[in-house]
Amino acid sequence: MNEELQLGRTSPLPASPEEARLDRVPNPHPDTDYVARFTAPEFTSLCPVTGQPDFALLVIDYVPDRWLVESKSLKLYLHSFRNHGAFHEDCTVAIGKRLVSLLEPRFLRIGGYWYPRGGIPIDVFWQSGERPKNLWLPDQGVAPYRARP
Repeated sequence: MNEELQLGRTSPLPASPEEARLDRVPNPHPDTDYVARFTAPEFTSLCPVTGQPDFALLVIDYVPDRWLVESKSLKLYLHSFRNHGAFHEDCTVAIGKRLVSLLEPRFLRIGGYWYPRGGIPIDVFWQSGERPKNLWLPDQGVAPYRARP
């Protein structure tokens, strides 16, 4: 195992997304197009105006090239937003861009399905690259928000 990875050792929670370290590992199948999906059903950040918590379900799909994101480091990175003040759009897009910068994937998309606060749900979608042809990319499986009947 790589001595530099956070995997397999005690790792402190990062104080902010800027301080969080994302680790990558070699893709064992760089010659094959496939989708890796991460779902974070309890993502939390803070409203930058009111300081109140915002909650989202994040779904991250990517087609790796040479690198995979190491999942423990991704969990710690996502957790670092818990005390971070930013709008929904900023959180969602910043996560996508940081992963693209680290991994240089063939394709990445992120869906941020934010729970309503103040009566308005906000869903944010971002992608980088084109989905490879002949690649099965399932729907993210999150129904649009509907108010009670």
